[in-house]
Amino acid sequence: MFIFRANYWLQKSKRAAFERMTGLSHKDLSLVGRATLWAQRNSWRLPRSVRRIAKKLFIGSDLASGSDDIVDDWSKPLVPCDAIVAPNAPAAPASIPTSSLPNPNEFLVSPGSIHCLIVTPVLDAGGLDEFVAFLARRLPHFGFRVTVMCAHSSSAPVGQLFTALQREGTAVVAASPGDACLWMEANRPDVVSAHDPPGWLLQAASDGRVPVVETLHGIPTPISTNWKEERQRSKFVTCFVAVSELVRRQYLSGNPSYSDSAVITIPNAFNQTHRPLVNRPRARAWLGLNDEFLFLSLGRHTVQKNAYGLVWAFSEVAENNPKAHLLIAGRLDDAVYTRQVRTLRDKMPCRDRIHLRHSFPDPSILLAAADCFVLNSFFEGWSLASMEALSAGLPTIVSDVGGAREQLGMDGSRGFVVANPVGDPESANWHSSSLMRFQPQKNKDELVSAMSSVILHRDYWSRVRGQLSADSKIRFDPFICSKRHAEVLLGAISRPMIKSEFADRGRP
Repeated sequence: MFIFRANYWLQKSKRAAFERMTGLSHKDLSLVGRATLWAQRNSWRLPRSVRRIAKKLFIGSDLASGSDDIVDDWSKPLVPCDAIVAPNAPAAPASIPTSSLPNPNEFLVSPGSIHCLIVTPVLDAGGLDEFVAFLARRLPHFGFRVTVMCAHSSSAPVGQLFTALQREGTAVVAASPGDACLWMEANRPDVVSAHDPPGWLLQAASDGRVPVVETLHGIPTPISTNWKEERQRSKFVTCFVAVSELVRRQYLSGNPSYSDSAVITIPNAFNQTHRPLVNRPRARAWLGLNDEFLFLSLGRHTVQKNAYGLVWAFSEVAENNPKAHLLIAGRLDDAVYTRQVRTLRDKMPCRDRIHLRHSFPDPSILLAAADCFVLNSFFEGWSLASMEALSAGLPTIVSDVGGAREQLGMDGSRGFVVANPVGDPESANWHSSSLMRFQPQKNKDELVSAMSSVILHRDYWSRVRGQLSADSKIRFDPFICSKRHAEVLLGAISRPMIKSEFADRGRP
């Protein structure tokens, strides 16, 4: 009780201080905020030039601040209850035991003889971050000595996976452009495994004659692919790994000068050693769940994941299913957009059953407690979250994005692939998603039908949960995935002329 009172008075004093500084009352600010959010929701009706100006105003507004009150923390259960039982989740192992890999010596070179630098801008809690950690933990089993670098133009963000890898004994560094280039000169890695790398890092690798294998986690990239510049940028990349066939097709369509034989598809895998089983009754008790049906959506709070469209669809599901709950948990990346999602949620009759939360350090607990996983993204490369949900035995509903059909199939035995929110998954990008984010979406009825069906057949999905989990872990084999990445990295090293060969290819 003391903590709640202290927090109340802290927020009240901060509000009073802001009112004294600006001359605006809390009521005035509330009206301004609502009007501003209304304008953004209807911005798709405006000409593009007007939208561009409005976007700049939003970025500088108070609404764009990453205030902690936009989404909730984990200090309380989803459903209020008298007793909260903490889930008995085993801690993630400090390192991957060799015994967990079948035939670990099958592809082993002399231990630690090949130095692989894995480069990424951020190492926190996203799907791309998780895959970087997966490679860092697995490549040593194939003779690689691994260093992970967070390379960023400003001070490199250091998050929970950065700390976790350090604790496990992996060499992890955070480097600015100058420091990264000095590090490359001093350490001379044999190969770079790049994941959304900055251009200056690719240039530094080229200067040091270090081959680069870039993994394409999605098209568009997190900052949207600039196809006018990609032809020149790709000259610094020895070869690409696409996480799905959709991503491969999109990349070659945007950069047709690049050799199609140098873009290889390797689907992602389920990292079962770092997703331990959790006792489901205890996980549900910790969240306050009894006979409620929990839809879980794990993903960053950003336009790409389309939480607005998901909340809109869930409100129809909730009308006929009073025990249905929706939990959306992830890193807060877009404060303005998430305020829109919260505003929509707060207007719903089922608002108490729609939970917006920060990311959780151990999603195994949430997966164990959930009854169904749902992801209504505009675009994905190959969702790690949906793959982990299937491996936890959850029926899964995913919009038609990269990897969705490969993961779920189309026969309904693992869940449902529903239409893409913008229509054609091949054309989904940041621009089309931005235009569609607050409009009536084309897949709403199909999404509502799929969610309602899973609730209706709840008993069936509960019975097959164990079998679905076992089958998914076989299909998303981590040994095969990591071995194929190791093969591609070794291939890039063993062909010293390949880089200059690729550089010449794009010239007229």
